[in-house]
Parts: sequence; structure tokens; C-alpha cells
Amino acid sequence: VPRNYDPALHPFEVAREYVRALNATKLERVFAKPFLSSLDGHRDGVNCMAKHPKSLSTVLSGACDGEVKIWNLTKRQCIRTIQAHEGFVRGMCARFCGTSFFTVGDDKTVKQWKMESPEYGEEEEPIHTILGKTVYTGIDHHWKEPVFATCGHQVDIWDEQRTSPKCSLTWGFDSISSVKFNPIETYLLGSCASDRNIVLYDMRKSTPLKKVILNMRTNTLCWNPMEAFIFTAANEDYNLYTFDMRFLESPVMVHMDHVSAVLDVDYSPTGKEFVSASFDKSIRIFPVDKGHSREVYHTKRMQHVITVKWTSDNKYILCGSDEMNIRLWKANASEKLGVV
Repeated sequence: VPRNYDPALHPFEVAREYVRALNATKLERVFAKPFLSSLDGHRDGVNCMAKHPKSLSTVLSGACDGEVKIWNLTKRQCIRTIQAHEGFVRGMCARFCGTSFFTVGDDKTVKQWKMESPEYGEEEEPIHTILGKTVYTGIDHHWKEPVFATCGHQVDIWDEQRTSPKCSLTWGFDSISSVKFNPIETYLLGSCASDRNIVLYDMRKSTPLKKVILNMRTNTLCWNPMEAFIFTAANEDYNLYTFDMRFLESPVMVHMDHVSAVLDVDYSPTGKEFVSASFDKSIRIFPVDKGHSREVYHTKRMQHVITVKWTSDNKYILCGSDEMNIRLWKANASEKLGVV
């Protein structure tokens, strides 16, 4: 054993420091309390959620009985309830300016609503209602222009001023479960169809670009908000696949850990991590470049998690599940929040 006889240096200094460091990290995990609160008030399972683009404390949620609720996260209470649709609210998204939001439902309608509550004596009415021909299963708004996309039988691109789509995109004949605009290259769209493929479209050329077919169906995808060509797909085979749009032959990373179908995925605003919601009643946080999750959150009462969102300040995660609750979690479990 090499010895250093300098009396100022203790022979076990490194070992002691190591033990101290280890204990410190363990303590951080022991006292971690990731769960903050649950927002209850829905009378049916929460089917979709949307973030407000300008206000951190506002979140929108839609349930299976056609009800839309707007929540104030600082007060932890519902500030407004709208009976938006007959049947499920299938998808919702806020307009980029934050003044209004869109919902689609099983009653084949697309509705645009004001973000503010109606004045005293006013009726709760949508600004616009578009009657479609088929059931719409998802909606997403363009990040800069008054354009939105719906999916269902095909992907339709709508101008906000018109009542018919300005173009329809299709590749194959299967129903499409979700559609997402790229936040950086804003004319790009990704969609997931139930014949197991992920199709990318270009809005300027109004044609499909590329298609990748997986072994099982992809439920939804989410674009990385920092790297334009990276997206992550939540698959039925319990895994998440991160793809580079330019090389669709094989995924950049396969993220494993869930023990049932993954139903939703959302990126953190830093683009370094994403959170996934699964049928196995848990949500997991994955680093983008790792195959396994760094964190798993669940509570005894939580049932199948349908939808999940990472708030825009990178601090919190919201998940909506089957048993009518929206739960608010810390993104970093052992972070000290001060007085709550």
C-alpha cells in the first residue's frame, strides 16, 4: 500500500469522503416527497390536458364526459367548467397567444373557446364551432400562425377563419390517433396511425414526407423542443422510441422500464428529459440519452394514467388518470420548495 507520511493527510480521507457523499445522496432520496397535490372535480376519467402558453399557473383538462375544466395551479382549484362536447373530449390545445383554446370531441365537432371566463350574465358559448364529417381523435395548434391540425380519418390542416380544411393529408387508410406540430421547424407535423406507423408531413408542400412502421401501435409522439429533428414515440410494446427524423431506419434510443402500454409522453422545456404515462398506473421520467428511467411516480389510488404534461418552467409534472384526478408532482423529487 503506498503510504503518504505527511501528518496533515489522513490515510482514510478518500474513504471517509466517499461514505459521506454516499450517505448524503441517500438522504436526499429518503426525504424526497415528489407528490404535491391532486386536483379533483372531474366526474369522469381525464382524457386530455393542455398547457397555457403564456401563464404558468393555468392548465386545461378534458374528461370522458365531455367536460372541460380550467385550473389555477397556485390556488389548486378549478376556476371554470365548460360542458364542451357530447361524449369524450378527444383532444385539446391552446392557441399560441393564449387568448383561446380548441377542443375536439366524439360529437364530430371542433370548438374554439375564449380563455377568459364569460362576463356576468353571459352564456358559456364557443367562439366557433366546426361540424366535421368524421370523429376527430386529436388536435394541435401551429406554434406561430393561425393554423391548426386535426386528426381522425386523415390529417386535416385548418385555417382559423374557415369552416373547411385547407388541405387534407393522408398516407394509407387507417385512423390516426394523434398529430403534433414541430415547435422549431413549425411547418412539420408528426402523426401516429393505428396501422402501427408514424408518418411525418410537410405543411408547405402538403404532402407526406416519411413513414416508419413499428412492431406495435404508437399511441402518441412528442417533438423535442430543443432539437428540431428528434421526437419520442410512446408505443404499445411498453417502450418509448426516440427517433432522429433524418435516419428513421433505427431509433436513436429505446427507453424501457414500463410494464404496460405507454399512453402519453411529454418533453421538458429543456429538451433533456421527458415524462411518460402508462397503463401500468405510473409515470416515469427518462433522460433523453438513457435507456432506463431516473424516476417513477405512482400513488396507491392512481389508476391508468392517460395523459401527462411537463410544465413550462421545468419544475412540475401534471398527470391525468382514469379515476378522475389530476395530480401535480415535482419534476425533481428531492427539490426543496419552501412553504407549500
